[in-house]
Formats: sequence, C-alpha cells, structure tokens
Amino acid sequence: MGPAELYLDLLKKSLTATLFASEPDHDQESQAQFLSGFVTHYIRGAALTMLPTVRLTHLQSCVLDVIDRSIPGDVIETGVWRGGATIFMRGIFKAFGVLDRSVWVADSFEGLPVPDAERFPLEAKAHAGPFMTKVCNHLAVSIDDVRRNFEAYGLLDEQVRFLKGWFEETLPNAPIERLAVMRLDGDLYESTRAALVNLYDRLSPGGYVIIDDYGEDSWTYCRQAVDEFRAQRGIADPLIKVDSRCYCWQRTC
Repeated sequence: MGPAELYLDLLKKSLTATLFASEPDHDQESQAQFLSGFVTHYIRGAALTMLPTVRLTHLQSCVLDVIDRSIPGDVIETGVWRGGATIFMRGIFKAFGVLDRSVWVADSFEGLPVPDAERFPLEAKAHAGPFMTKVCNHLAVSIDDVRRNFEAYGLLDEQVRFLKGWFEETLPNAPIERLAVMRLDGDLYESTRAALVNLYDRLSPGGYVIIDDYGEDSWTYCRQAVDEFRAQRGIADPLIKVDSRCYCWQRTC
C-alpha cells in the first residue's frame, strides 16, 4: 500500500470504529443479534458512519473509478447521519489531490420525516416505534455536530457543501451542476424518490447510484421507490449487489 491507500484504510477503520473492535455483521440471519450489536456499536458507540467496511470499500472504488476515468461531477450523500461517508469521500479527494470536485452533504439534520401512514404503513410503524423514537432518536444529528466531525479529521473546507432541509425542498434547486457519484441513504420511500427524481438527470454517464437500503423490506419501501423510478425512466443498467442491504448501478446513458 502507498501512503494514500494507507491513509484511506486508517480513515475507514476510524470512521467505522473498527480500529480495536469488530463491527456488527450486517448479513447475519438473527435480526435480534444484529440490532443489539447495531445499538452498541453505532448508536451508543463512537462510529461516525453506519456503513460496514464493505460498503465504504465499495464507495471508495466508485469514487476512485470516476476520478481515474475523468467522469465529470461532484459526489453527494443524501442522508448522512454523523457524516462518516461524506467525510470519507472528502478524504479520498484529499488523498489523491482532487481539487475540482465538491462533496455535498444533504440531510434534514433533524432526523427522518414522518411517513404517510396510509401509503407507507411499514415505515410509519417503524417511525413511531420505540426503537426509532427512544433508541435512535429518529437518527437526528445536528449540522453543527457533523461540521465538528469534519473538523476533527481536518477535512472541513470549501470543497464540502451542506444542504440542510427536507430533500423535496432542498434538492430541486440545489446549485449542483453535475454529479459523478450519488449515495442515497434517506431510508424511506419518499426520501429515496425525491433524491432520484431531482438528482439523476445531473448524474454523468459512467457515474454511480448507490442505494443503501435497497435490500431492506421489513420496514421501508425504498426498493419500491427505486424499482418504480427505474421502470418509469426505462433504466436497464444492472443492479449490482454490494451486500445484502446495499445495491448500486452504473449509469450508461
């Protein structure tokens, strides 16, 4: 490994809090065991991202690929929690001297929106349940906390752009010209659809769409939002499995 690769490997371990501990197995069959480890490691722990290492490694490969092939555009994550994945993408730019791309950090910074109970009963039930309300606080992390996390890694600068607010309000008129990587982690149907509808046309051919919760079906309609959008737009690019929950595709046209 060269210096850049060593830095990114260390950054991944720090952001996932796996320097001295193991991360939860996101693919294990026991949901109860996973949730227990999830709370301990992420919600009550020091990790700045809920992404397992395999997803960060995949994200790294996507970002490096668009850099290597000069695919034009910035990178964005919609739904950032403590900011770990966006910090990592900024770290990639730093490690390889990329000065002409921005990292867009899009979130309400107030937690997840309330789903429509009639249209999305599974999401509404999860949103109102004790796990999301009492344990996770609806995944709310303030913009000031996320800024501090960037600062802690020495990565808060003019290449980091924040979009604060609900996606249907911030994304339509966001001052983003082109994107090379879209990482969508809004969890819910409407958040996922708002990101696709408002950002996909700005994605350069050869760029990537990463859907963090496509493989989830017990509490979210994220997959439905993606499948409907792909069908409506006639997108035939194959969906690629990252792990049991996360999928992506590369835009060909």
